[in-house]
Amino acid sequence: MLAWLEQGATAWLVAALLLGVAELIAPGFFLIFLAAGAGITGFVLLALPDQPVLMQAGIFAVATAATAMIGYRWYRRTAPNADPLLNDRAARLIGEVVTVTEAISAGSGRVRVGDGAWPARGPDAPIGAKVRVIGERSGELLVEPA
Repeated sequence: MLAWLEQGATAWLVAALLLGVAELIAPGFFLIFLAAGAGITGFVLLALPDQPVLMQAGIFAVATAATAMIGYRWYRRTAPNADPLLNDRAARLIGEVVTVTEAISAGSGRVRVGDGAWPARGPDAPIGAKVRVIGERSGELLVEPA
């Protein structure tokens, strides 16, 4: 099974190429680190041929871990955080004016948000009244008269 490693640098460089192609086919920003580790191992074996299999595996492990750490730090530093509320729909609604679809009485009712309805809590309001979303608690929108 480890016979391909006896080919040395060539095997590692071919593995790097195949892993790079696999990353292009199924992008996920993961295989690229394995490809970089295999490539580094291949180039080290070009400079220092005839290394035992265990040494090759160690070089690969260290190179892959190093490239993954560098990639992680680079990605965290450069990744855009353009929309911190991307997955927080209720927080996006704060400040929006919505329409009451089920009268708010005794503090609870429903409001129309886009093409759906949300449970709402706030002061009494009749159907059709405009209210402003001021917060969210336990899946209910907190509203006040607009």
